[in-house]
Amino acid sequence: MKIINRIGKVLGVGLVFIASSCDSYLDVNENPNNPEDAPISGLMINSTYETAYNQYRVGDITSYYVQYLASPNPGSSGDTMEPVSHGTTWFRLYNVMTDLTIMMDKSEELGASHYTGAAQILMALNLGMAVDIFGGIPFSESFRFETVTPKYDSDVELYSKVMDFLNQGIQNLQGATTVSIGDDDFIFKGDVDKWIAFGNMLKARFMIHQKATSNYNANEVLAALDNAFSSNSDNAQVSFFEQSINPWSNAARNNANLLLDGWISEQFIEALDGTSYPDVDPRLKLMVGATNDGEFVGTPNGAGRGNAPEQGARSTLIQGQYYTSVTSPLLIATYSEQKFIEAEAAFEVDKARAYQAYLDGIIAHMEMLEVPQAEMDAYLASPAVSMGAAAFTMDDIFKEKWVALFLHAESWNDARRFNYQYKDMTVPANLNPELGGKFIRRLSYPDSEISRNGKNVPSVTLLDRIFWDAN
Repeated sequence: MKIINRIGKVLGVGLVFIASSCDSYLDVNENPNNPEDAPISGLMINSTYETAYNQYRVGDITSYYVQYLASPNPGSSGDTMEPVSHGTTWFRLYNVMTDLTIMMDKSEELGASHYTGAAQILMALNLGMAVDIFGGIPFSESFRFETVTPKYDSDVELYSKVMDFLNQGIQNLQGATTVSIGDDDFIFKGDVDKWIAFGNMLKARFMIHQKATSNYNANEVLAALDNAFSSNSDNAQVSFFEQSINPWSNAARNNANLLLDGWISEQFIEALDGTSYPDVDPRLKLMVGATNDGEFVGTPNGAGRGNAPEQGARSTLIQGQYYTSVTSPLLIATYSEQKFIEAEAAFEVDKARAYQAYLDGIIAHMEMLEVPQAEMDAYLASPAVSMGAAAFTMDDIFKEKWVALFLHAESWNDARRFNYQYKDMTVPANLNPELGGKFIRRLSYPDSEISRNGKNVPSVTLLDRIFWDAN
C-alpha cells in the first residue's frame, strides 16, 4: 500500500476515537463520550490504524525475547524476561476490540456487510494477538456492560472464536453491501479482494500456530493459502507520513539522540554476518546500522553494552532504512510470512512445494527490502541456503522466517513453537531466576487487571504455556 497523501486529514478524525474510545470492560461504569454513536467510518479509521500499532506494541515487547533487540543496560527487565506488567498493551488491545464490537453492531444494522467483514477480521487478529501473549482473557462478558468482573474464557475457546470471526468476515466481504469501504481503511484503502486475501492469510497463520494440537490439518492451511496473498503488493500494512512518525523510526531517532533505544542483539547480528551460518546475509546492512567503525556488532542479551559504553560502538536501529524511515509502514501480515507458513504446512505433505515456498519467502523479503539483484542471486546460490528439496529441513524454514519477521510480533509465536531452537540462541545473561534457565513462554497478567478483577485472573507463571505451545 502506497503512502496515502490524504491520510493526515482522516487521521485527525481517527485520533478522536483513539482518545475517546471507551472500553466496555475497562471503563464499565463510565461512558462519557458515548462511542456507540460513532460512525462506522470513524471506527474503521481508528481500528485499522490502532491494529497496526498493536502489532508494533507486541513486537516491541517480544523483540527482546526472540533476540532481535537487546538492552544496552545489563539486567534490564524486558531483556532478562522478568514478569513485567504490560497494562498499556492490554488496554490498547481491549480498546480496539471494543471499537470493533461497536462497529460490527452498527454495520450489521446498516447492512454494511463489507464493514462487518473487515471488523470481524480485525477482531480475530486483535483477539488472537491477546491470546497468544496472555493466554485466556475476558472476552464473552467484556463488551456489553454486563459485569465489572468478567470471567476469563480459555485460550482454546478463544481460538475457536478467532477462526469463527475469520470465516464470518470472509463470508461477509464476499456478499453485497449497502456501504462501500473507502479511504477510512488505512490498510487496504477499501480493496475488498485484498481484505478477503488477508482473512485467508490470517486463517493460515492461526492454524499453523496449532500445529502441535489435534485441531491441525495441513491441507486446510494450504487451502486457505491458495486464496491468500499473491505478492508483496498485497501486504497488510499501515503507512505513515511526515506528521505521524513510524514508531521504529522514533526508536532510531531516540538512539541518535542518546536515549539508548533499539540496540541490536548479538544473536541477530551473528546469524547474518557469517558467524552462526556460512553466508553473510545482504539484508543485514539494510535492516540495522553499523558501528562508527563500519562494522556490525551486537549487544549480548541481558549483559548490556559491556566494554563498549560509547555511542556508535554497537549496532542499533538507524533512521532511514526500510523498517525505520519516518514514513515506513507498520507491517501486519506479509507475503513473505505467508510463503514460510506454506513451506511449513507443505513440508510433510508436498516437500517440493515446501521447498519452493521457502525460497519464495526469502525472495519476497529481499524484494521488499530492495536487495540488489546480484546480491540476492549470490545469497540464493549458496548451498547453505539453496540446499535442495531433499536436504532442506524445518530448521531452515524457521531460521529464514525469523529473519523475515524482523521486529514483528508473530516471531515470538514461532520461537515458542520452535522451542527457541535457533542456532546458537541461548538464554540471556542475568536471566530471571524464576525461569530456571528456560525461555519465557507467556506474559504476566497486568497489575491493573489483578487489582480490578483479581478473583478471576488465572494463576500462571511465565513458564506456563499457551495451549498451542505444546513442544
